[in-house]
Amino acid sequence: MKLRYLVSTFALALTTVAAHAQIGLYLNPIVTRASNSKADTGPFAFLGDNDTSQTFGGVSIGGYYTFLQNPALNVSFDVRDQIEHGNNALLNSFLVGPRVASHPLAFGLKPYAQISIGSGTTHSPYNGAHTTKLAFDGFVGADKTLGKHVDWRIIEVGYGSVTTTSSQVHQSGTSIPAAKLLNFSAGLVFRIK
Repeated sequence: MKLRYLVSTFALALTTVAAHAQIGLYLNPIVTRASNSKADTGPFAFLGDNDTSQTFGGVSIGGYYTFLQNPALNVSFDVRDQIEHGNNALLNSFLVGPRVASHPLAFGLKPYAQISIGSGTTHSPYNGAHTTKLAFDGFVGADKTLGKHVDWRIIEVGYGSVTTTSSQVHQSGTSIPAAKLLNFSAGLVFRIK
């Protein structure tokens, strides 16, 4: 008998959470600085022949689904695809992960943080051989409400890592560590309730 009440209470709580669910969609420019402590050489050098860093630019396409809202925090699930090019090389990161955001603070700012994991696909500027490896990124940022369904993503900063295409991957050459990624993004977020 008590189990029935517990299940009913849980189901009612889930419908309350679902009634306040929210979706946010974004398509924002992104700039990433990829760096490595060791230079790679040859036709598979992702950052360029004998280079240790490179700047990439492109778009971050994604969205989040807020499934839990309370007076202090919103908890969401974020899915994004970051497609970037630099020096004729490709960096494409598909990432998923949890996102935690506060309710509006001073000046309507909503800070957030998230940790994402997924896959990173890279190819060097010298050939089309692709490598897909594990990627991860941590993000912090702040959105400002502009209207009922629009937020301005003032800034988003991310830091992560991905193992890129290299001579080691394709020719069993010298060991090349994973590239460190520092990225910046800004733009608009469109919210659907």
